[in-house]
Amino acid sequence: MQARVLAFVLAGGKGTRLYPLTKERAKPAVPFAGRYRIIDFVLSNLINSGIYSIYVLLQFKSQSLLQHLSDGWESAGFLKEHFIIPVPAQQNSGDDWYRGTADAIFQNINLIEQTNPHYVVIFGADHIYRMNIRAMLEHHVERRSDVTIAAIPVERQYAAEFGVIETRDDGSIAGFHEKNPNAPAMPGDSNKVYASMGNYIFSTDVLLRELYADAQ
Repeated sequence: MQARVLAFVLAGGKGTRLYPLTKERAKPAVPFAGRYRIIDFVLSNLINSGIYSIYVLLQFKSQSLLQHLSDGWESAGFLKEHFIIPVPAQQNSGDDWYRGTADAIFQNINLIEQTNPHYVVIFGADHIYRMNIRAMLEHHVERRSDVTIAAIPVERQYAAEFGVIETRDDGSIAGFHEKNPNAPAMPGDSNKVYASMGNYIFSTDVLLRELYADAQ
Protein backbone atom coordinates (compact mmCIF):
# COMPACT_ATOMS: atom_id res chain seq x y z
CA MET A 1 0.00 0.00 0.00
CA GLN A 2 1.39 3.38 -1.00
CA ALA A 3 1.57 5.87 1.82
CA ARG A 4 -0.75 8.87 1.62
CA VAL A 5 1.14 12.11 2.22
CA LEU A 6 -0.41 15.54 2.77
CA ALA A 7 1.72 18.69 2.68
CA PHE A 8 1.18 22.08 4.28
CA VAL A 9 3.26 25.01 3.06
CA LEU A 10 3.32 27.88 5.56
CA ALA A 11 3.23 31.09 3.54
CA GLY A 12 1.79 33.51 6.06
CA GLY A 13 4.82 35.36 7.45
CA LYS A 14 5.18 39.15 7.26
CA GLY A 15 8.80 38.95 6.10
CA THR A 16 9.85 42.06 8.02
CA ARG A 17 13.55 41.33 7.48
CA LEU A 18 13.10 41.72 3.71
CA TYR A 19 11.35 45.08 3.94
CA PRO A 20 10.79 47.07 1.70
CA LEU A 21 10.51 44.07 -0.67
CA THR A 22 7.63 42.88 1.53
CA LYS A 23 5.92 46.26 1.77
CA GLU A 24 3.13 45.16 -0.54
CA ARG A 25 3.50 41.37 -0.66
CA ALA A 26 4.10 38.35 1.55
CA LYS A 27 7.70 37.13 1.74
CA PRO A 28 7.02 33.91 -0.25
CA ALA A 29 5.73 36.10 -3.11
CA VAL A 30 8.96 38.13 -3.39
CA PRO A 31 10.33 37.76 -6.96
CA PHE A 32 13.50 35.74 -7.47
CA ALA A 33 15.53 35.49 -10.70
CA GLY A 34 12.93 37.16 -12.88
CA ARG A 35 9.62 35.33 -13.14
CA TYR A 36 10.04 33.06 -10.12
CA ARG A 37 8.91 33.65 -6.55
CA ILE A 38 10.49 32.38 -3.33
CA ILE A 39 7.60 29.95 -2.78
CA ASP A 40 8.46 28.19 -6.05
CA PHE A 41 11.42 26.50 -4.37
CA VAL A 42 9.40 24.57 -1.78
CA LEU A 43 6.64 23.75 -4.27
CA SER A 44 9.19 22.44 -6.77
CA ASN A 45 10.88 20.40 -4.04
CA LEU A 46 7.56 18.82 -3.07
CA ILE A 47 6.41 18.08 -6.63
CA ASN A 48 9.81 16.71 -7.68
CA SER A 49 9.73 14.49 -4.57
CA GLY A 50 6.39 12.99 -5.59
CA ILE A 51 4.28 14.87 -3.05
CA TYR A 52 1.30 16.29 -4.91
CA SER A 53 -1.37 17.03 -2.27
CA ILE A 54 -0.47 20.48 -1.02
CA TYR A 55 -2.29 23.16 0.97
CA VAL A 56 -0.66 26.61 1.03
CA LEU A 57 -1.61 28.49 4.21
CA LEU A 58 -1.85 32.23 3.59
CA GLN A 59 -2.18 35.21 5.90
CA PHE A 60 -0.64 38.66 5.37
CA LYS A 61 -0.72 40.57 2.06
CA SER A 62 -1.55 37.46 0.10
CA GLN A 63 -3.05 38.86 -3.14
CA SER A 64 0.22 38.75 -5.10
CA LEU A 65 0.87 35.22 -3.88
CA LEU A 66 -2.65 34.10 -4.75
CA GLN A 67 -2.21 35.46 -8.25
CA HIS A 68 1.12 33.70 -8.69
CA LEU A 69 -0.29 30.37 -7.50
CA SER A 70 -3.25 30.75 -9.83
CA ASP A 71 -1.11 31.63 -12.84
CA GLY A 72 1.78 29.23 -12.29
CA TRP A 73 0.62 26.26 -10.22
CA GLU A 74 -3.13 25.72 -9.88
CA SER A 75 -3.63 25.40 -13.63
CA ALA A 76 -1.09 22.58 -13.96
CA GLY A 77 -3.82 20.00 -14.67
CA PHE A 78 -3.21 17.65 -11.73
CA LEU A 79 -5.47 14.69 -11.05
CA LYS A 80 -8.24 14.96 -8.47
CA GLU A 81 -6.03 13.71 -5.64
CA HIS A 82 -3.18 15.97 -6.79
CA PHE A 83 -3.69 19.61 -5.90
CA ILE A 84 -2.09 22.85 -4.79
CA ILE A 85 -4.79 24.79 -2.93
CA PRO A 86 -4.27 28.17 -1.24
CA VAL A 87 -6.02 28.43 2.13
CA PRO A 88 -6.48 31.92 3.60
CA ALA A 89 -6.60 32.14 7.40
CA GLN A 90 -10.03 30.76 8.35
CA GLN A 91 -9.87 31.74 12.06
CA ASN A 92 -11.70 28.50 12.82
CA SER A 93 -10.66 28.44 16.48
CA GLY A 94 -11.23 32.12 17.34
CA ASP A 95 -10.59 35.62 16.09
CA ASP A 96 -6.79 35.39 16.08
CA TRP A 97 -4.45 35.18 13.10
CA TYR A 98 -2.02 32.27 13.06
CA ARG A 99 0.09 32.30 16.22
CA GLY A 100 2.92 30.15 14.98
CA THR A 101 3.29 26.84 13.18
CA ALA A 102 1.29 24.67 15.58
CA ASP A 103 -1.64 27.09 15.65
CA ALA A 104 -1.66 27.43 11.86
CA ILE A 105 -1.96 23.67 11.47
CA PHE A 106 -4.52 23.37 14.28
CA GLN A 107 -6.73 26.01 12.68
CA ASN A 108 -6.78 23.78 9.58
CA ILE A 109 -6.91 20.43 11.36
CA ASN A 110 -10.13 19.60 9.51
CA LEU A 111 -8.13 19.33 6.28
CA ILE A 112 -5.97 16.61 7.85
CA GLU A 113 -8.95 14.71 9.23
CA GLN A 114 -10.80 14.88 5.89
CA THR A 115 -7.79 13.68 3.89
CA ASN A 116 -6.70 11.05 6.45
CA PRO A 117 -3.06 10.79 5.30
CA HIS A 118 -0.45 8.49 6.79
CA TYR A 119 2.05 11.34 7.03
CA VAL A 120 1.87 15.13 7.15
CA VAL A 121 4.67 17.24 5.71
CA ILE A 122 4.92 20.82 7.07
CA PHE A 123 7.36 23.11 5.27
CA GLY A 124 8.01 26.84 5.22
CA ALA A 125 7.62 28.87 2.04
CA ASP A 126 10.46 31.33 2.51
CA HIS A 127 13.65 29.30 1.98
CA ILE A 128 15.76 29.12 -1.18
CA TYR A 129 17.19 25.60 -1.47
CA ARG A 130 16.95 22.26 -3.27
CA MET A 131 15.93 19.17 -1.32
CA ASN A 132 14.82 15.60 -1.96
CA ILE A 133 11.92 15.44 0.49
CA ARG A 134 11.18 11.85 -0.54
CA ALA A 135 14.51 10.77 0.98
CA MET A 136 13.55 12.52 4.23
CA LEU A 137 10.17 10.75 4.18
CA GLU A 138 11.77 7.36 3.55
CA HIS A 139 14.12 7.96 6.49
CA HIS A 140 11.12 8.85 8.67
CA VAL A 141 9.30 5.66 7.68
CA GLU A 142 12.34 3.41 8.11
CA ARG A 143 13.03 4.78 11.58
CA ARG A 144 9.32 4.57 12.49
CA SER A 145 9.66 8.10 13.80
CA ASP A 146 6.95 10.28 15.28
CA VAL A 147 8.50 13.41 13.80
CA THR A 148 11.51 14.14 11.60
CA ILE A 149 12.99 17.64 11.37
CA ALA A 150 15.28 18.93 8.64
CA ALA A 151 18.36 20.77 9.88
CA ILE A 152 21.58 22.20 8.48
CA PRO A 153 24.97 22.58 10.20
CA VAL A 154 25.91 26.18 10.98
CA GLU A 155 28.83 27.68 12.85
CA ARG A 156 28.20 27.66 16.60
CA GLN A 157 28.82 31.41 16.82
CA TYR A 158 25.49 31.90 15.02
CA ALA A 159 23.46 29.69 17.40
CA ALA A 160 21.65 32.72 18.84
CA GLU A 161 20.07 33.37 15.43
CA PHE A 162 18.41 29.96 15.02
CA GLY A 163 16.33 27.32 16.65
CA VAL A 164 18.95 24.66 17.43
CA ILE A 165 18.24 20.95 17.61
CA GLU A 166 20.11 19.00 20.25
CA THR A 167 20.69 15.42 19.08
CA ARG A 168 22.07 12.18 20.40
CA ASP A 169 24.76 10.24 18.56
CA ASP A 170 22.14 8.20 16.68
CA GLY A 171 20.46 11.34 15.31
CA SER A 172 17.43 11.24 17.62
CA ILE A 173 16.29 14.53 19.12
CA ALA A 174 17.18 15.25 22.72
CA GLY A 175 16.06 18.87 22.94
CA PHE A 176 15.35 22.12 21.17
CA HIS A 177 17.00 25.45 21.98
CA GLU A 178 15.44 28.63 20.62
CA LYS A 179 18.06 31.26 19.75
CA ASN A 180 20.32 30.20 22.59
CA PRO A 181 24.01 31.22 22.18
CA ASN A 182 24.96 28.31 24.47
CA ALA A 183 23.05 25.66 22.53
CA PRO A 184 24.74 22.22 22.40
CA ALA A 185 27.03 21.48 19.48
CA MET A 186 26.56 18.73 16.92
CA PRO A 187 27.81 15.28 17.96
CA GLY A 188 31.36 14.96 16.70
CA ASP A 189 31.83 18.65 15.84
CA SER A 190 32.14 21.12 18.70
CA ASN A 191 32.25 24.09 16.30
CA LYS A 192 28.83 23.62 14.71
CA VAL A 193 25.17 23.28 15.70
CA TYR A 194 22.14 21.81 13.96
CA ALA A 195 19.96 24.74 12.90
CA SER A 196 16.34 23.79 12.30
CA MET A 197 15.01 24.60 8.83
CA GLY A 198 11.46 24.60 10.17
CA ASN A 199 10.61 21.67 7.90
CA TYR A 200 8.83 18.73 9.52
CA ILE A 201 7.39 15.31 8.73
CA PHE A 202 4.85 13.93 11.21
CA SER A 203 3.14 10.61 11.54
CA THR A 204 -0.48 11.72 11.41
CA ASP A 205 -1.80 10.10 14.60
CA VAL A 206 0.99 11.68 16.63
CA LEU A 207 0.46 15.10 15.05
CA LEU A 208 -3.29 15.08 15.72
CA ARG A 209 -2.80 13.97 19.30
CA GLU A 210 -0.24 16.67 20.02
CA LEU A 211 -2.21 19.42 18.27
CA TYR A 212 -5.30 18.74 20.38
CA ALA A 213 -3.18 18.53 23.54
CA ASP A 214 -1.41 21.79 22.71
CA ALA A 215 -4.72 23.54 22.03
CA GLN A 216 -5.82 22.77 25.58
